Amino acid sequence: MSSINSITGSSLLPEINPQKGNNNPNQDVSSFGSRVKQILGEINDSQLEAGEIAEQFASGEIEDVHDVMIAAEKAGVGLELVLEVRNRLIEAYREVTRMQM
Repeated sequence: MSSINSITGSSLLPEINPQKGNNNPNQDVSSFGSRVKQILGEINDSQLEAGEIAEQFASGEIEDVHDVMIAAEKAGVGLELVLEVRNRLIEAYREVTRMQM
């Protein structure tokens, strides 16, 4: 889990605090939606940062190719993670729709 945290800069899973006793399901839905937006924003930011670093390398402002490769890999792994989560969610939705009542 720490490798995911280092890629996205934060934990993808919400913090679980059994002491809170949150009984409002609407709050859970809105916090899930806001968390998804936050994660997508972080992935987008890493993509933009990788693009900027690549442009700086191409223009000669950055000479260290390691920084460019690290930024590109972070952005790539983050995107793969988001795509895999999306695929799993779609698969789960399809499974639920196939259930017979």
